[in-house]
Amino acid sequence: MVSEVGVGIELPPDFAQWLALREPADVAARSTELVDAVRATLTGDGPFVVHDLGAGTGSLGRWLAPLLPGPQHWTLYDQDPDLLARAAAGRPASAADGTPVTVRTRRVDLTRLTAADFRGAHLVTASALLDMLTADELAHLVAVCAEAGCPTLFLISVTGEVRLTPADPLDAEVAAAFNAHQRRTHAGRRLLGPDAPAACAAAFARHGVTVHTRPSPWRLGPEQGALAAQWFTGWLDAAREQCPELADRTREYARRRLAEAETGRLWVQVDHADLLAVPR
Repeated sequence: MVSEVGVGIELPPDFAQWLALREPADVAARSTELVDAVRATLTGDGPFVVHDLGAGTGSLGRWLAPLLPGPQHWTLYDQDPDLLARAAAGRPASAADGTPVTVRTRRVDLTRLTAADFRGAHLVTASALLDMLTADELAHLVAVCAEAGCPTLFLISVTGEVRLTPADPLDAEVAAAFNAHQRRTHAGRRLLGPDAPAACAAAFARHGVTVHTRPSPWRLGPEQGALAAQWFTGWLDAAREQCPELADRTREYARRRLAEAETGRLWVQVDHADLLAVPR
């Protein structure tokens, strides 16, 4: 299995199902204020060219394209051919003004992109991508985007902050282990994990690019019980992988939390950050 983003992180076989499950939560969380700022940069008649990095099944395009004027032409980047096929099949039909949206796909390693790949772009965007990069990979991507000279919109980047209600004494310990797992060294690459949003903003600032950030938290309640349960299971599994001593100590904790999710008694907030970088 190849990585969604082309940086060596293996995806589980049910990854497309996970993306489908989380899509409504991403839609509810993303900053429409930053989209308003992007819209203000799109002047003229188009077509407006958008590059979507690590596109997965295309959920970002389905949300964003109908919020922007058209006509639009999107290039969807990913390493997984099955995900790219799903993204192309599920592309948005039209822009905000009813004009057409066209799509092409590129199977590519995002860490090898250059400014030439973005020639003529009006926007570069991505969702839930940055935490899977290393510091050097992020610095390279930011440099490429800055050189391209168009706005960059990076959405739903994890910050490492979570809150579960009702609270439990083990929550903080599991969260710390999960964040350490997000920052792990994988195949010789030390991932940024929750440090990515701040690192991205600082990197753009070094290139003289104006950066705007907004919070984009998931707020999961009884109506999102299936997502809360699957998120919690993955969150705890990663924490246990990082700190195996948690396995025995969290057995009852896991049972209790999943029961709360099933009966609608669990509320979860998972904090993210959205970032818009606009050349001066």
